[in-house]
Amino acid sequence: MAAAHKETSVAETLSTPLPTRSGDESLAVRIAKSVSIVDKGALHSLAEFHAWFAERGKRVARVHKMPLDELVGWSTDPDTHNIEHHSGKFFSVQGLSVELPGAPVAAWSQPIINQPEIGILGILVKEFNGVLHCLMQAKMEPGNRNGLQLSPTVQATRSNYTRVHQGNAVPYLSYFQDTSRHSVMTDALQSEQGAWFFQKRNRNMVVETDEDIEPHEAFMWLTIGQLHRLLAIDDLINMDTRTVLSCLPFSGAELAEQLPGPGSELRLPILRSCSEDHGSLHSTGDILSWITDARTRHEVRTRPVPLREVENWRRTPYTISHDTGRFFDVMGVHIQTDGDREVREWTQPMIAPVGVGIVAFLVKRIEGVLHVLAHACVEPGYLDVVELSPTVMCTPANYEGLPPAARPAFLNHVLAARPEQVLFETLLSEEGGRFYHAQNRYLVVETDIDITPELAPDFRWLALHQMVGLLRHSHYVNVQARSLIACLHSLSGAPRDL
Repeated sequence: MAAAHKETSVAETLSTPLPTRSGDESLAVRIAKSVSIVDKGALHSLAEFHAWFAERGKRVARVHKMPLDELVGWSTDPDTHNIEHHSGKFFSVQGLSVELPGAPVAAWSQPIINQPEIGILGILVKEFNGVLHCLMQAKMEPGNRNGLQLSPTVQATRSNYTRVHQGNAVPYLSYFQDTSRHSVMTDALQSEQGAWFFQKRNRNMVVETDEDIEPHEAFMWLTIGQLHRLLAIDDLINMDTRTVLSCLPFSGAELAEQLPGPGSELRLPILRSCSEDHGSLHSTGDILSWITDARTRHEVRTRPVPLREVENWRRTPYTISHDTGRFFDVMGVHIQTDGDREVREWTQPMIAPVGVGIVAFLVKRIEGVLHVLAHACVEPGYLDVVELSPTVMCTPANYEGLPPAARPAFLNHVLAARPEQVLFETLLSEEGGRFYHAQNRYLVVETDIDITPELAPDFRWLALHQMVGLLRHSHYVNVQARSLIACLHSLSGAPRDL
C-alpha cells in the first residue's frame, strides 16, 4: 500500500487543517465524537425525533399531475418547444445532443434540466455539552414519494433565496451568506445528477456557530450519529442532507486509535480507511493522475438543442416520454402544501424516472483498510467530463435491448451478492424538488475479487480518506457516490442495537 509519508505534499493540498473549537482536538475527532453519540449525550433522543417528525408529517401536501401546457408561470417556447419559467429564472427543460465516440451507445439526444444558477445546501452546526449537533429541517418536497424528509438547515436555489417567487424568506440563510462571525468546516461546489441536469452545481457548506439559536418549529438539533442511524431508514434522509454530510472532513491521522470502543466488526477497517496514516492501495497523486487521464482519454461532445429536435421522444398533453417507455418522463405537477415552504402553492415541470435504480459500492479490505471501488464515470451533464461514481449506478431495466457491452460492469456482482456480503442497504430518494418519485436502492457490498488497472482501466480502489480529500474540491465525486460515502461513514459509529 502507498504509505502516508510518500504522498505528503498531495495530502497537504487536499487536507488543509481546519479551525478547531474544543481545545486541541482535531476537527475529524470532534466529528467522530458526534458520530458516536446516538441518544445519551444528545439534546434529543431518537424517540423524541420520531415523535416530532411524525407530528410534522401530519401537514398535508397535495401533488397532482397536470398537463404541461397548463403550468402556471411556465410556457412552451413556440419555436424550440423548450419549457421555461416566465421570469427567466429557476430552470428550463431543453434538449441535449450527446456524442461519446467509442462507447457502446455512441450518440443520442434527450431532454435535460438546465439550471445554471448555484444554490446553497448548508448545515449549521453547534456544540452542546461538547458534542457537535446539526440543525436539521423537516421539509416537504413535491417529488418525495412520502412527502416529508429530513433536509439541511438551508436548501435553496438562488431564485428561492432572492425571492423571485415573492415567497417567505429562507430561515438561517444569513449564516451561509456571511460566515465572517462563524467557522466554515466545508465549502465546495458539487455537481448533481449528470444524466438529468446540464452542468448543475450547488454550494455544499457546513458552518459552525457559537451564537444562541432558537430552532423554528420545523427544525431540530441532531448529532451526526443520530443522522447516521436515520440513514438506515428508507426515504428519511434526503439527498441534499446526504451530500452535505459526505463533505464533512471526517478524515484524519490516528482516527482509529483516538476513537477506541465497541462497535461492529467493520468499524475498525472503516476508521482506518478514514485515517491517512493507514495508507491506501494507490497514492493520492496516482489517483489524481488517473482522473486526469480519464478526463483526457474520454471524448464527450454535448450540444444544447431545441427540445423539438430531440429524437425518439414524444410529447403528449401530460408527459414527454421516450418511445421505448424507458429512462424517464418529463411531467407537469400542481403542488399545494400546508407545510413550511416559502410558497404554499405552485406548478412546475419535473423529471419522473422509470423504475428504481441501483447505486452500489463494491468494497474490499486491503491490509485491514476498507477500500471502495470507484468508477471514473462519464455523464453528459458533467462540467468536466468525468467524476468518480459508485461501482454500479444504473436502472437495470434501461439496458434491455441494448448491446451486452452497454451493460454496466460489476452489475452482476451486486445483483448476485449473498446476504452476508451486503453491509448496507437502504431505499433513498433523489432530489425531490426536480425529480418525481426518483428512488435508488443504495448498497455497500463486500467482495474479495481482484481488480487491477489493466483489467478495468476506469476503476480504482480508494480509501475513504482519499474520497473525503477529493470532496474538498469541486467536480471530483458525483452525488450518488457522496450519498454512499455518508452511508459508509454511518457504519463507523456506535453499535446499531444500542
